[in-house]
Amino acid sequence: MESQGRCEPLRVAIRSNPAVPSRSLQRVSASAPEPTAPSSATELLQRLIRFNTVNPPGDEREAQEFLAGLLEDAGFEVTLVGNTPGRPNLVAELAATGDGDGPGTPGGPILGLLSHVDTVLAAAEDWQHDPWSGDLEDGEIWGRGAIDMKSQTAAEVTAAIDLARSGWRPARGSLKVIVVVDEEVGGGEGAIWLCENHPELARCDLMLNEGGGAPLRFRDALHYGVCVGEKGPLRFALKASGRAAHAATPRLGDNALVRLAPLITRLAEAELPFDVDPAIVAMLDGLGLDGRDPAGAYGQLREENPALSAAIEPMGRITFSPNIVSAGDKINVIPDRAELRVDCRVPPNLTTDQAKERILAALAPLPDGVEVEWGMTVPGNASPAHGELFDALQEWLGEHVPGAGIVPTFLPGFTDSRTWRTAFPDCVAYGFFPHKNLELREQAGRMHAKDERIDVEDLDFATACFRDVTRRILG
Repeated sequence: MESQGRCEPLRVAIRSNPAVPSRSLQRVSASAPEPTAPSSATELLQRLIRFNTVNPPGDEREAQEFLAGLLEDAGFEVTLVGNTPGRPNLVAELAATGDGDGPGTPGGPILGLLSHVDTVLAAAEDWQHDPWSGDLEDGEIWGRGAIDMKSQTAAEVTAAIDLARSGWRPARGSLKVIVVVDEEVGGGEGAIWLCENHPELARCDLMLNEGGGAPLRFRDALHYGVCVGEKGPLRFALKASGRAAHAATPRLGDNALVRLAPLITRLAEAELPFDVDPAIVAMLDGLGLDGRDPAGAYGQLREENPALSAAIEPMGRITFSPNIVSAGDKINVIPDRAELRVDCRVPPNLTTDQAKERILAALAPLPDGVEVEWGMTVPGNASPAHGELFDALQEWLGEHVPGAGIVPTFLPGFTDSRTWRTAFPDCVAYGFFPHKNLELREQAGRMHAKDERIDVEDLDFATACFRDVTRRILG
């Protein structure tokens, strides 16, 4: 899932690099760095954690070649292709082989199981276990990426390999296992590059990725969230100008930093209106609240379960987080320039122009000498909260967690799903990794944090889901 940092990709294509000519756009043969193939999702996750793929710089190639070898040995047609030699993206496909009529027809949907293998950094001295140990202790696997998101890579790859080795082949369409690089700094080397440069490899009709699946408990009932959409960042800066002077005579100057002070408070206290998106209505209704009155529903949720409200309330409206202030660099000089940088997230149902109008209204009136400069803009995006993939997840949960509900959710942040929705407008992409034991609040608290770890039962639970849902969709 997204991280804080960003970097610009180096534009050197693997396919033109003489050092790696055989790895681009063709089936590969990659040998695993250890002598035996993993026998379970647990063992595969342990091995994946031991590849240090902290991004930047990433260095995902060794992990990707290891996965490529496993998938090819199981019968997949595997392609490694990337923008730079050390950072290839993996696409492994298992297609129907029938004659186009009845069982075995290749004319069905393409189901993609998507994940990324890069991670955020980790300070080993802060951890109880080495972040790249993959230690298994008391039923939990420890290490950077255990939640975000080498666990999903391990579960999806294990499910796909188990299916292929059992002799299963799609009765229609095809299964694609897609493992990308560079998600943690925006996907310029990974999802974005792959979809722009090799759409024939990336194209999917249905897709499962990160972003949902941890259960949430409300009113003694368990609900599983399917992430059907993501808010988009609309970042901006407030820039103030003033007049420099000696700090010992403040009235001779005009402190630009002081001009920003009321705006920081205004942003922190702003409560913009809720937006009645069909997915949000369905989520609130599913929790037993009134989705037609989101303000009232969230108010009730806030009273009954403040922690849950804090996690899901941002899904339904524009949010602000004023995060960085910069001004003078000398303690004895009144700054004549100051800047406040704000992280703003916008739900899928609002256009950029509508969002800007609401933001400016929340800031009004701007003090003299302050102007708004718009920055990174990615529109919110979503897939329909219905259809065969949603139904398949609902049916699977009904069988394996009787009595649990399933609700559509939005992710306050963003993942690579946005890239597929943009590149392939008809692609239905959901975030879903079901947990059996770890609930939403605790799962979110382990992401990008020290002592990241996952329950083995949860990993096996998700592996079974990906295996079974693949069969349901592709026959």
